[in-house]
Amino acid sequence: LLVMARTDIRAIDGIGAAIDRAKQLVDAGADAIFPEAMANLAEFEAVRRAVDVPILANMTEFGKSDLFTTEQLAGVGINMVIYPVSLLRLAMGAAERGLDTINAEGSLASRVPDMQTRARLYELLDYESYNAFDSSVFNFTL
Repeated sequence: LLVMARTDIRAIDGIGAAIDRAKQLVDAGADAIFPEAMANLAEFEAVRRAVDVPILANMTEFGKSDLFTTEQLAGVGINMVIYPVSLLRLAMGAAERGLDTINAEGSLASRVPDMQTRARLYELLDYESYNAFDSSVFNFTL
């Protein structure tokens, strides 16, 4: 079990308050710190210098922090990074574009090059293993 303690005080009371809170959270037993709304890499680095536990960065689009690269974050001592809504936003954007195409063109034929192939989908899902398992437990014939 890992206790991740999040502090959102930076957006209200500044980086000094966030550092103080992070220290208090570690003193209270937190195994890792999630400092929310850091304004820049220097602020992440300041939290890193203040505590000796892993630190998580939240790279959510349209949030308070700039979108730093994993290399930039690692460079200032960040141990973990999450992208909590990124893949959903990408998927929903693709779905919206697909629906717009159906509405405008009556089919998705022009979008086929943008789609993941059946072969790649089956590879990612390890479909053959599932199929083999299904066949091993049930052999349906009419």
